[in-house]
Amino acid sequence: MRLKITLASNSPRRRQLMGWLGIAFEARPADIDESPLPGELPQPYVLRLAESKARAIGACSAQDCLVLAADTIVADGVALLGKPADAKEARAMLASLRGRLHQVHTALALFNPQDGTLITELCSTDVPMRAYTDSEMDAYIASGDPLDKAGAYAIQNVEFHPVEHFSGCYASVMGLPMCHLLRALGRLDKAPEIDVAQICRKKLNYDCPIFEAVRKGEAIG
Repeated sequence: MRLKITLASNSPRRRQLMGWLGIAFEARPADIDESPLPGELPQPYVLRLAESKARAIGACSAQDCLVLAADTIVADGVALLGKPADAKEARAMLASLRGRLHQVHTALALFNPQDGTLITELCSTDVPMRAYTDSEMDAYIASGDPLDKAGAYAIQNVEFHPVEHFSGCYASVMGLPMCHLLRALGRLDKAPEIDVAQICRKKLNYDCPIFEAVRKGEAIG
């Protein structure tokens, strides 16, 4: 039977990455409360949200589909950086991250409504930001791109190129760690044969140094 996935997200980046994988999917965003719990740390936060989204959509999904949910958060230490409310907040986030290392955490949840099986994956990635200038930062904010991005930036933005000396999972920072998704599907005996490393080289111009370690089951991002 052909793999069918209901993607519990309306993110253009996640839809794009799923398209690159060539996996058939239907996007059905989950409407849940994404407020952090008091004192909640970044990793438990994204895992909780991914699971909640998967279960919310799983309750109304076709029984022959797997539900895939994902959640991504930019973390500066234990501080959670979501999408900026306006240009002023975007500038504050970008100024704070400039020239420093921070983390991006993406959690995946695969839910099978037929038997209630839930598989989760967590990809935590170190992201080194370059020392961009004030004028570069202001031009990027003026483009409007930061306003719908967690942490106020897109790693894949060619004009701003905020990240340098990166060696983690590029796709995870975009919102969907493709190797981790295939690893999760493998745990359900549903992993298709896909060369993710080749996709990253072709689509992202990125020669991923960690895909073999992910495939072997290592906790690496």
